[in-house]
Amino acid sequence: MSPSKNPSRADNQQVSKKFRDDYFVGFVDGEGCFYVGFSKRKDLPIPWQIITEFHVSQNPGSRNVLEALRDRLGCGYLKPNHAKSNTDKTWILIVKDRKDLLEKVIPFFEKYPLHSTKYKDFIVFKEVLQIIKEGRHLNSTGFSEIIELVFSLDRQTKKRYTKEMILSSYNLRDYMSDPPKRRGRYSPNSDANRRV
Repeated sequence: MSPSKNPSRADNQQVSKKFRDDYFVGFVDGEGCFYVGFSKRKDLPIPWQIITEFHVSQNPGSRNVLEALRDRLGCGYLKPNHAKSNTDKTWILIVKDRKDLLEKVIPFFEKYPLHSTKYKDFIVFKEVLQIIKEGRHLNSTGFSEIIELVFSLDRQTKKRYTKEMILSSYNLRDYMSDPPKRRGRYSPNSDANRRV
């Protein structure tokens, strides 16, 4: 057998085979993040950009696990979590590409479901991506549905934008007073923006 032209990649693929898929599930249950955020964009019809990312972080000694998960999913890239920090030496696996999220990340966790409360985060993340795929995020109905989904989760983080702030910026409050029935089962919570 001829040697691999990319020995580093070949080594990583061998490492990924050492971990079972249920190990990756438990790893993401503890260290993963299905992130949906909002960023102001005045050049868009609805002046908010919806950010969707899948993150998993780990200390330097376990970077090989991140590499193995990247190779198992077949997408994403690794970077220092805070490259300029003298104290935070963690590494993070990031998947931003929506095609990869829809075709690789989502199917993996549908086949191997999460076990913790992060499963709810995953369901919201999946529904948000589907709305975006259908292009419904470009109108007030779809955008407002995304807001309802994201702010329905209990987890709170110190984010810049509240639900009320986003709604008032685009006069969506009237619409949200009588929103369409959601597919999820979680009650709304408007206290803070969400890291899903």
